[in-house]
Amino acid sequence: MRPATLARLALTGSRTDTLRIVFTSASGALAALILLAAATVAAVPEAAGAGEGGVVSRYRPTLLAEDGLRPGVVATLLLLAVPVLALAGQCIRFGSPARDRRLAALRLAGATPGQAVLVAAGETAGAALLGSLSGLLIYLVGRWALDRPVAGQRSLPTDVLPSAPVLAGIVLLVPVVGGLAGAFLLRKVIVTPLGVVRRTRERRPSVLPGALIIAGVFAPFVLSPLGRWLIRVTSGVSATVVLLTMMLLVVAAVLGVVLGTGWIAYTTGRLLRRFARRPAALLAGRQLMADPWSGSRMFAALLAAVIVGAGVSGYRAYLATQFAVEAEMARRTGDESGYDTAFYFGAIDLIDLTVAIAVVIAAAGILIALAEGVVSRRRAYAILVATGVPRRTLGAAIAWQTLAPLLPATLVALTVGVSLVRAPGATVSSSITSSNCDGPPCAATVVAVTRHVPLPLADLTVLGVGTLAIMALVVAVGFVLLRMSTDPSELRAA
Repeated sequence: MRPATLARLALTGSRTDTLRIVFTSASGALAALILLAAATVAAVPEAAGAGEGGVVSRYRPTLLAEDGLRPGVVATLLLLAVPVLALAGQCIRFGSPARDRRLAALRLAGATPGQAVLVAAGETAGAALLGSLSGLLIYLVGRWALDRPVAGQRSLPTDVLPSAPVLAGIVLLVPVVGGLAGAFLLRKVIVTPLGVVRRTRERRPSVLPGALIIAGVFAPFVLSPLGRWLIRVTSGVSATVVLLTMMLLVVAAVLGVVLGTGWIAYTTGRLLRRFARRPAALLAGRQLMADPWSGSRMFAALLAAVIVGAGVSGYRAYLATQFAVEAEMARRTGDESGYDTAFYFGAIDLIDLTVAIAVVIAAAGILIALAEGVVSRRRAYAILVATGVPRRTLGAAIAWQTLAPLLPATLVALTVGVSLVRAPGATVSSSITSSNCDGPPCAATVVAVTRHVPLPLADLTVLGVGTLAIMALVVAVGFVLLRMSTDPSELRAA
């Protein structure tokens, strides 16, 4: 198949195919922007030293000025690319039934199975290439527009440009990964001239993630008193083992939350089917049990962002308590030396901003998954509406299907995230022993300060409520898509 023919077949299709190309291009542009930003920070030259005309005098933010802190900024940007990649994978899946019918028509016209898969992968790679080029253009324009130094200092490294091979590599990396992902997602699809056979998982999700979640959430409440008791009655070795066990259980709970989204959705569906009485909740429960994997990757990305955000909130509370203890010690001992607390809290604010962006990106992916479900079932929804089922019942079912698994999962994610910081202990202590030998006998004075680390309920509430509010907005958009997809014209044969 000639490249021109491949491109023409890949870029032609229905309205749903056009939307998939647009979504894939947008996610590719976002991925390229994040990778270009990370490459720009990594390309900042090492400083010659404070006050010597190096980077310290070129940038106002300390995170960019300090050589040892820039790798952390690069790592944060690369972690932000994870939900973007999950979003791109969800965009590739959008409108799969329409694409499958188009591939079957190509097979009927004489294309081989390999050529049909190549057309689908070429569509994804072409859309991702268009997105990466758009991302490069936005990056260059933004670099020029934001380059406004004040007193010789910049807020962003707009005076640094990665090398040409790096720029070319990033622009080409996005479509290559997109094309490979498209081919990988079609590995369970058999395209025949009469239709498409899609092999799917029919077994129920494993209970192992649920066991990890339960162990990680509830075990610290049992082991924490045991650890404190062992600290008092032993030399501390056994207590160290218990505290290490607590940390491992919390990490296990993190893995359970992130990897167990299918189990969470399936269990929620079982509970709805068992206890619900309204038609909307019953429909949602049956759908969750029938397809617990729908949107699971974006669901996992959302919960991972919530876990990180809760952990950062816990660390902020711990750091504030530590600074308060050190300030109290300085007041008692007369030592006026202190820390630049604004720098530390500024770095935490940057991580909080990254978490907020990740939550929004993950919510966008869930919106794509929701739209995919509505579009793929639009004829079934139209039939239900035509037979007398109210649209509000179908809309309520979509709300139950989206929010019912999210509410308990968000609470668990918040608990697990803050436990990452609080598992080793919830107190901060500092002590100084001074001796006075002006006259016999020598006297020893111990100055000790111990404070309890408060639970950051306000920050956790803002994070949880904000996540649920964003998802409620996603559901509202889903209502609009549902109304458009239940038009009587959808009853026509394809």
